[in-house]
Amino acid sequence: MVNFLLKIKAELENLTNLQPQDGCDDPNFTYLFKVKCGRCGEVSQKETCVTLNETIPLQAGKGTTNLVQKCKFCGREGTITMIPGRGQPLTQETSELGKSSPLMLFDCRGYEPMDFVFGPGWKAESIEGTKFEDIDLSEGEFAEYDEKGECPVMISKLEATFELVK
Repeated sequence: MVNFLLKIKAELENLTNLQPQDGCDDPNFTYLFKVKCGRCGEVSQKETCVTLNETIPLQAGKGTTNLVQKCKFCGREGTITMIPGRGQPLTQETSELGKSSPLMLFDCRGYEPMDFVFGPGWKAESIEGTKFEDIDLSEGEFAEYDEKGECPVMISKLEATFELVK
């Protein structure tokens, strides 16, 4: 079993607690990323899509997984299973330290995740407590004005990495 931890990093201006809409273990949040075949090294042309609420029974043995996919180049089949409970919102403190926050753990067999794509379905709150929901990060940033706190809020310089976890 090879586990990869998706970690996110961003500059948060007057915002904290950046995370998927229904928390880090949001069952409907869509994770989009490319995958690299563990056998031939081919990287998928299109992004792979996985969500916690979509499961597929494993053919061999017991249990379920979130993705079963064949490499278009060599034909090898691989699986990706999401493991909830490891994610934490990206706080302003973490952002100011230039650190990343864990979002989701993936058990990958036959594939390595790469190039996470930020999209819609995020939330954050201002330092004054104003909630911003359904944030779309597909353009790479988010900017708004917090009426209550009378200040601009912004998410910029988004980065995502997959870290091998032993």
